[in-house]
Amino acid sequence: MADASVAERTDDRAAALRTLYDDVHAASLFPFWATSTDVAHDEIRQLLGTRRAVPHLWSYRRTLDPLLQKSAALVSMNDSERRSLILVNPGLAPRRASVTTMYTAYRLNDPNEVMPPHRHTASAVRFGLTGAKNFTGVEGEDITFGPGDLVLTPRDTWHNHGNLGDEPAVNLSVLDLPLVEQLNALNFEHDYKEGSEQKKQQSARFPSDYSARVYGAGGLRPRFLDHVRGAGGSSPMFVYRYEPMREALERHRDWDANPYEGLAIEYVDPMTGGPVFKTMTFFMQMLRPGERTRPLRQTASLLIAPFEGSGHSIVDGETFTWERFDTLAVPGGSWMEHVNASATEPAILFIASDEPAQRAFGLLQRWGREPGGDLVRLA
Repeated sequence: MADASVAERTDDRAAALRTLYDDVHAASLFPFWATSTDVAHDEIRQLLGTRRAVPHLWSYRRTLDPLLQKSAALVSMNDSERRSLILVNPGLAPRRASVTTMYTAYRLNDPNEVMPPHRHTASAVRFGLTGAKNFTGVEGEDITFGPGDLVLTPRDTWHNHGNLGDEPAVNLSVLDLPLVEQLNALNFEHDYKEGSEQKKQQSARFPSDYSARVYGAGGLRPRFLDHVRGAGGSSPMFVYRYEPMREALERHRDWDANPYEGLAIEYVDPMTGGPVFKTMTFFMQMLRPGERTRPLRQTASLLIAPFEGSGHSIVDGETFTWERFDTLAVPGGSWMEHVNASATEPAILFIASDEPAQRAFGLLQRWGREPGGDLVRLA
């Protein structure tokens, strides 16, 4: 009789718990407790079950380039002011994000094709892949750029994109849009005006080589110029050419490098020496012939686009073989290491990271593994 009473009380409690959970969820609440009687409502399992970015590789040669060519043939500028392919992480789909805080998009512009100006609260960069005359106009500075050149379009700066050449041109962009969107701060504007006149192209207000003339000599700052451009808070240098970056990597090729990052050089704000944006930073990483980095894990997420050479990366135990113009997503929290298997040629990786946003909140952490397997705290 006693056993029956216990079973009855247990059944009553289980039924009451199910009713409680139904009431909690119906009220748009989450039960932050765990019980031993009903693992279906274990909040830890539910919290860990939320969508997370996963390591993923997008192939330029096999996937992106064929689709870009098809889009250029089928979608004209009469159809849309944009013709880009956004890389959507399978773990986050359908959200337009390549990792949690950033996305990469690839754009092919036909010859002599220029889009109207727009601006947005997301910060962005353009990185040239093919074509010598990719075009971006930023706040009155008309910038023509080629492979390996990096162009900034900081938040709330009017800008437009295109191609001034006679051959198609491809570039990739990286935006912090997923982060800005998550913070409910995303805004777009398309009604560009000069005075009261609405225009489809910005008038040039600066020489086309303004960034190089003013900021191209490191350590020297003209005092007679205003260095706040656009909304401020970002680097006033809007274009970083590949040639000096490549030369800097080559000059340091024989130096002892960080064993976890290889030989990496960051693009910086010439006024502060800090990252070009408050939310993202960008750098080039050289893997010298035969080089393999040590395993690294960090809270920052990365988007990695090989620009020269080929190789592979091991992310959370999975091998991703990459070549020029691919993009590899490495979510925060993943173990990664990079390998250049070539005995003669370096591999150069263009990398975007949300490290500045994490530093601002005191959240950035990094760990490494030494050759013997010991775990070391790096940051």
